Amino acid sequence: MKERTGVSTELRSPDLQRSYKDTTNDPARPSKHGCKIKKAMFAQHQNLSDHINGNIIRSEIEGGVDLRQLPPKSMLRVETRNREYTIVMQRDCNALISGHPQFCPEPVLVRIHGSNWGGSMIKTAYLGRGMHLEFRHPMFEGLIVTSPICDIQLLPQAA
Repeated sequence: MKERTGVSTELRSPDLQRSYKDTTNDPARPSKHGCKIKKAMFAQHQNLSDHINGNIIRSEIEGGVDLRQLPPKSMLRVETRNREYTIVMQRDCNALISGHPQFCPEPVLVRIHGSNWGGSMIKTAYLGRGMHLEFRHPMFEGLIVTSPICDIQLLPQAA
């Protein structure tokens, strides 16, 4: 059964259903550019399939990190199903990454594209739980895609 926002109730846990604030009755307000802003949380996009909308909503619920919001030198520990990576952010989604015995046993500068749901659709500059980290290594052809991300931690910076 779909709610007014178009979000399927089976995508959300009972706790999230109770804490969800239905803002769909609020009138859309124009932005400074004249576009209307929808204020509903977890709202589906009308031009995307239910499967894609479900993936996007699930990534918002499960959480993650927008790499564009991190200052340079931020350190992340990213645990995937098979490995644990240490990532030190640089500028523009470039990062030093280590944690894989073949691709990055020592820190190597890579370009992080973002994360995907196991296919070709990527959420750029974003690492999300349940998603696959995707990056380009300077010594290997093509993209490197990890197993699904289980946990992401922002580590304290060394003084």
